[in-house]
Amino acid sequence: MASEGKIKHLIRLIQEGRLSHLKEEMCKDEDGRAAVLKGRFGRSGDTVLHYAARHGRLEILKYLVDELGTNIELVNSDYKRALHEAASMGHRECTRYLIAKGARVDCLKKADWTPLMMACTRKNLEVVKDLIESGASLSLKNKDGWSSFHIACRVGDPEMIQYLLRVSSAVWDVESKINRTPLHTAAMHGHLEATELLLERCGYKPDAKDSCGVTPFMDAVQNGHVEIAKLLLEKHKEGHAGTIETLLTLGADVYARDAKGRSALHMACAGQHSKCIRQLIAAGLTDSTDDSGTLASHLLKKPEALKVLDDFTGCK
Repeated sequence: MASEGKIKHLIRLIQEGRLSHLKEEMCKDEDGRAAVLKGRFGRSGDTVLHYAARHGRLEILKYLVDELGTNIELVNSDYKRALHEAASMGHRECTRYLIAKGARVDCLKKADWTPLMMACTRKNLEVVKDLIESGASLSLKNKDGWSSFHIACRVGDPEMIQYLLRVSSAVWDVESKINRTPLHTAAMHGHLEATELLLERCGYKPDAKDSCGVTPFMDAVQNGHVEIAKLLLEKHKEGHAGTIETLLTLGADVYARDAKGRSALHMACAGQHSKCIRQLIAAGLTDSTDDSGTLASHLLKKPEALKVLDDFTGCK
């Protein structure tokens, strides 16, 4: 029976991609070879295929599968397969090899994650393309109701988002189990360019609420993404008076400023949103300058917005 030290040595050779040494050790130690090929190691219960795929060792994958007959559908403790590993780490050649050998392209690991979902967690556009062109489904969701498009929007890569929209023009029309849209996700994680793209290309309502009543605007403000909050305000012609009221109730920081020193009052004034201006001043936010020396009140143009100044002396 192979010792623990021997098995660790063989696994290390796989991780390091030392194929010739691995073959030599496997040939002279049948017990070690059998133990390594059949074993599951570490806390995750990984197999030799998991190690090879995770580290992008294509030649070792070929050796294990083509020469030693290792089953490409072996799972670890989380039901993750080698294809999950290769896709999530962006190892394109390993991904393509496993698919060519018949790996199930929509196999599920724990929590119902597919290889495509895992590829979308990183900026692995080429791997994403390979999976989709091999039949990977964009409609599948994980246990939380997240689709691959949700996950791509969490990463916020505009190129990947555009590609997925080209593949399926309706891919955006999806919600998680708590009614969160990919727009919520992009706004929450501060991806301005992705948010702009979603608002331009998709049919999202900027004030759409999830099951807890949270809108993309609220996600942006609560996470300090002021530019995204401004963008969402501009897209909502009537302003977000109801949203601001909810945010204030939740204890949001009314004094938060963006990188240019602009407050929420600057943004409300720039958008001529009278109700928002009134609420922000009532909450204690006073007129002040941004980093360029511009007062929020300098941005007012519409008569109904200018009239707000007459009601609150603190903003004169």
